[in-house]
Parts: sequence; C-alpha cells; structure tokens
Amino acid sequence: MNVSKVLVCGATGYVGGRLVPRLLEEGIEVRCLVRSPEKMADLGYHGHPNLTIIEGSLDDEAKIREAAKDVDAAYYLVHAMISAGDDYDSRDREMARNFIKGLSGSGCQRILYLGGLGEMGPDLSKHLRSRRAVAEILQSSEIPATVFRAAMIIGSGSASFEILRYLVDRLPVMITPKWVKVETQPIAIRDVLRYLVQCLEVPATVGRVIDIGGANILTYREMMQVMAAANGLSRRLILPVPVLTPRLSSGWISWVTPVNASIARPLAEGLRNRTVCRNDVATQLMPGPLRGVEEAIHAALGKLAAGEIETRWSTAGEMPGDPSWSGGTTFRDERSAEVAASSVDTFQAICRIGGKYGYWGAVWLWALRGWMDKFVGGPGLRRGRRHPTQIHYGEAVDFWRVNGYQPSELLRLRAEMKLPGVAELEFHVDKISPDRCRVRQVARFRPRGLLGLAYWYAVLPLHCFVFPTMLKGIKRDAEALSRDSKAESETVQTLSGPQETG
Repeated sequence: MNVSKVLVCGATGYVGGRLVPRLLEEGIEVRCLVRSPEKMADLGYHGHPNLTIIEGSLDDEAKIREAAKDVDAAYYLVHAMISAGDDYDSRDREMARNFIKGLSGSGCQRILYLGGLGEMGPDLSKHLRSRRAVAEILQSSEIPATVFRAAMIIGSGSASFEILRYLVDRLPVMITPKWVKVETQPIAIRDVLRYLVQCLEVPATVGRVIDIGGANILTYREMMQVMAAANGLSRRLILPVPVLTPRLSSGWISWVTPVNASIARPLAEGLRNRTVCRNDVATQLMPGPLRGVEEAIHAALGKLAAGEIETRWSTAGEMPGDPSWSGGTTFRDERSAEVAASSVDTFQAICRIGGKYGYWGAVWLWALRGWMDKFVGGPGLRRGRRHPTQIHYGEAVDFWRVNGYQPSELLRLRAEMKLPGVAELEFHVDKISPDRCRVRQVARFRPRGLLGLAYWYAVLPLHCFVFPTMLKGIKRDAEALSRDSKAESETVQTLSGPQETG
C-alpha cells in the first residue's frame, strides 16, 4: 500500500504530537485537524512544507471531510478523558461516529487507532469500556481499521509514567490496592511510534487488531521497584491490601502526583485488568528491537533531566474559550514597572514562571494554595511544566493553562485550579527602547455568585504581597539576564577582535 498523505486527529495530544514529526521524516504529507492551531505554532516542525494544519473539531463533519479529502490513511488518536469530565465515555463515542461519517467518500483507505490492552475482560473499567466502544465504532466503518492496543506507555511526560515516578519518589512505604500484583506489559513511547509508522508499509496490518507491548511482562509492584532503582532510590516497601480499591486509591494518587483525581480515577480503575499481549502478531508483521522496562524508564528519565520533553499529558484537551470580561462584576489587580532590559530578556524572565522556578517569592503562600487546590480535587502545583524556560500556547503550568502567547509581548495564563469564578494572570511587555521596556501585570477574576465574591475579598490582602513581589522578581531577573547578555557580547567581541602579530 502506497501511503503519501495522512490525516492525524489528536496531533496536539501526547502520542499524536510525537507521531507527526516521525511521519514528516518519512516524507509523508501530514494534515492535522486541531481545535487550537496555536498549540502547534512553536513546534520545531510547524513550518514543514509537508504539514497542513486545519482548524476544526470532531463535532464538525464538514471540517473532517475537508481535512480527509484524498488522504490515504487517517490516525484517530483522540480521547476525551482529559477534557470532558465524567461524561467522557459518551463524548468519546460521539466523536468517533462523527469521524467515520466525515471520512465517508474521502478516498481514505484505512483508519489507525491506538486503544488499550485489557479491553476484553468481563469486569472492565469505564475507561477501558470507552476505549473498546471507540474501537468498535471505528471498525464498523466501510473503511478498514487497524486497532493497536497498548498497556502503560513509558515516556517522559506521559500520565502513567508521571504517576509511577512520583509515587516511587515520594513514598518509601506504600499501602496499595491488590492490583499491584496484576501483570502488565508496558511499552516505550518510541516503540509505539515505530509501530504506528511502520504499519503503513505492511499491508497485512490492515483491518487487524494488534496488541503491542514491550520486552517485559511484570507486575506493577515489580515495575515500581525498577523505577526506584533507576532513580537511585532504595527498594520501596509495598503493602497490598484488599480493602483499598482503585477508586479510593485515585484520591491519594492525586495528592502525591501531578495527575488530578479526574484523570487518576479512570487510570487507577483500569489497573485491575491484566494488560498483556494475547499474541505476537505485532512482532511477526513489524519486527524490530523492543525496549525493556528498565531501558524505557532510563530513556524517559534522561529526557526529563535534559529538559527535552516533546509532549506532555497535561497539554492535551480542549482550550477553554476566553471569557468575556465585559459585563458583570470583574475584579482587577493591575501593576506595572519599568525595566532596564530589552523586551526579549524581560519576556524570557517572565516565561520562567511556575514549575521548579516558582513565582519569585511568597513560596509558602503558593505552596499553601497548591495544597488547598489538591484538597478539593484540582491539579495543584505538582503538575509543573514541560520545560523549565520554554513555554508554548496550550501548555499547562502548575494550575494554570497558557491561553495567550505572543513572543516578547504577551503571556496570559488562565487558572485551572478549583475556583468559584474565572481567573487569569496576564503579562504585557511594552518596548520603550532597545534596552528598556515596561511590564504590565494584570490579574482578573470574575466571581460566580456570593461564594466568588467572598473568595476575592478573602485573598485580597494576600494579593497586596504576592503580586508586588512577583513584579519585583521579574524586574530583577530581567535586568540580570540583560547584564549577562551584555557581558557575553563584550567577551565575544574581545575574543574576536584584531590580533597583534610580531
């Protein structure tokens, strides 16, 4: 089968965001149907001549039809669990039906879908039932579907990997549900991507259900010990108890890890199902090296240490619409400062916000706010950020989401913490001269009801400390970056200057 043009739905997600550049490397034309094209604007492959980005959603059959016209294959890498709340399963089915309707008559010759192992058992979690339902809908199409089924994907930034890493790192002693004794066959993200690309050249994969897994089968308890060793930690004491169910365990997962309860619960419930490949069809049809768990974990940890995370679970999902700040009660806290630095250096300083770097002071207040958010089911501060200094539209930063980004000019963060209202934190950089600029810092809050009003006035005294501290810290860091840039420039000029000869 000669594949020269493909459609990718889910290109801003964890797997899709890594698949697109691999397809481009193979010389394939790629179309991406995405709700928020801005999420892809700063990616290294954004300007690739073989890449076409079409703005639209899986609610719009006309847009699907436009994106799918004359493609040879279409990848369906969409899952509503992150963005649709408790009703994600019905949303999953709705989007899958729209997808196959939009493909009808497009000329597409095959569909490719990545589902989950463990979908065949009698006692499925809601998460795995939803995955199986999507697979069945796609298989009902007149276009043959290749359904890949994988267990835990090990890679820097994946939700399952982040849960495992944080649990092992923070808890030397763990009281766990009995599912830690269940066997699983994790697979490295690199191997998942190899299968997804290689199958295009293997006609025998068309219309098949193919289980994919890594080189090792082991229990979750054994995998935790492998993670501990890879991180240079002592063996963890793991005590399985029958009374602690996956539903209950999702609560403490959300407390200890960056993954909030709404994501942790379906993932934890799915762990009770054995997730091991039922056959070796994948290795027979698409032979190649498979990484073991230890190698996959070391590779993921290496990417984390180097700050080279391509995609992250928290970036996926729908972007909330910008609130209309006109009308109704809207509170503002606006401050500004003149900075003796270029707009580039100043914006670079602002883009360090959150993660390990923090908020330029008031550490205990931000930590307290993070714990409060975790307590009521929000993401808290542990979600962190993908890269310590680089930031892109659509990314998660602690309990914020980047919903406005213009290099050297604007950074806008929308709060995803649990709040009785809508909150944004915005930074404008206005250029005054090549070496001077003004930073405008604006916090907005639109309350919902009396509780929202009470919340604003309760935190107002803290704003009088937090926001000035933040602005002073940005000014300090920007001017330090400016001095470092000038010193480096002077050093280069000195070293490259004319040399005396004798």
